Amino acid sequence: MVEAEGVIARLTQEFGKLPGIGPKTAERLTHHLLGADRSEALALADALRGIAERVRPCRQCYNLTEGERCGICTDPRRDPTVICVVEQPRDLASLERTGTYRGLYHVLQGRLAPLENVGPEQLTVDALLRRVQQGGVQEVIMATNPTLEGDGTALYVSNLLAPTGVRLTRLARGLPAGSMLEFANSQMLTDALDGRRAF
Repeated sequence: MVEAEGVIARLTQEFGKLPGIGPKTAERLTHHLLGADRSEALALADALRGIAERVRPCRQCYNLTEGERCGICTDPRRDPTVICVVEQPRDLASLERTGTYRGLYHVLQGRLAPLENVGPEQLTVDALLRRVQQGGVQEVIMATNPTLEGDGTALYVSNLLAPTGVRLTRLARGLPAGSMLEFANSQMLTDALDGRRAF
């Protein structure tokens, strides 16, 4: 059996692995749970277990879901002729918060980053190409982040999709260069969607 100090140190260490959580915040979170009701700590543990055991990529768009297909892909009110391509599920969530986009999505699960050994084979680019080649898609909106890697990824994907004849657009540059979609407010994202232009 593990000693209490070992368990406390392990929890602090695990919190510290999370993005944006430094050693002091990890320690605060650990001590918060130690002082909280047992039910609060168990609820957190159950939520973490649920994510690890039940959440997986949608088989169509690669968004996160508990089923085979996500709620967006199965929603008959969505426009299947338009696909918005994003890097990560959190980018999709940011665009959904605007409440203005009614098409479908495709999550690349990253962006091209040669210096980090991330090439097209680590992304879901082939699945996107297959979706477009199946027909019915009229427009693909490139909504990768406005960074060097995001722009490079958008260029690569647009070159791959160009022979299909689908209309290719890019989010308008209402977003500051070097920023991330998840940090943009709803109005900035709405303007960017409304002002998109041909790639």
